[in-house]
Amino acid sequence: MSFFKKTLASLGIGSANVDTIIHQEALVPGQKVQVTIEVTGGATEQHIDNIDLKLCCQYKKEVKRNRDSGSRTDVITQTHVLADWSLPYAFTIEPKQERKFELELDLPLNTPVTIGDSNVWVQTGLDISLGLDPKDKDPITVRPDDLFDGVLTALETEGLRIRQVECEYVKGFELPFVQEFEFVPFDGPYHGRWRELEMIAHRAKDELQLWFEIDRRHQGGALGLLSSMLGCGELKRQLSLPTRLTPEEAGKQVIDFLNQTT
Repeated sequence: MSFFKKTLASLGIGSANVDTIIHQEALVPGQKVQVTIEVTGGATEQHIDNIDLKLCCQYKKEVKRNRDSGSRTDVITQTHVLADWSLPYAFTIEPKQERKFELELDLPLNTPVTIGDSNVWVQTGLDISLGLDPKDKDPITVRPDDLFDGVLTALETEGLRIRQVECEYVKGFELPFVQEFEFVPFDGPYHGRWRELEMIAHRAKDELQLWFEIDRRHQGGALGLLSSMLGCGELKRQLSLPTRLTPEEAGKQVIDFLNQTT
């Protein structure tokens, strides 16, 4: 092995590569994910200390900044690791050698649904001794489970259309963020009565928890009010749906609940 090749590999040129393959086109929270990690050797032999895989998402957070002209509020983007996995042993990869690692991951119950500005991805990295660490980033598609899909379908049937979906920072919750859904009534019984409906969903093992806020006037703000109110314990419209319900039953309970509280 030449000194020149060693030096190039340490700079990431001709180094080993990593590629992660997700075998399902669309995933559902709580589902098992089949993953193949492929490592291909570069121009020279290299020692791999570890393979690290992370399931990540992003959320938005309001931050107050003090400036000479006064304070202002900015919205920044934070990354959260929902789950991670590491190879339990080191290995050596020869030039052009190919190695595959099969694994099965549990997609966490509160993995954000990839609608609107909500993104979820798998990031894989090789920890290479005395070299730059190659990385691979793969976006994934996450769909709602049957119960939550029943809720969304019922809201749409009542004339409510999703306008925006974002993951937003929240204090004092299980995760540092919640996924907030904003609906606007374009038809049906709420048209002309509501300006918008905001909803947060959180999945526990045996139930789906929902929080609602109905806006009859424009309240402004960079981010939705619902996440900040949840963090302060000020939300009153809360509904828990047992997971034993059918999607149709879950949707009906949500509509009945909204009609009773308005």
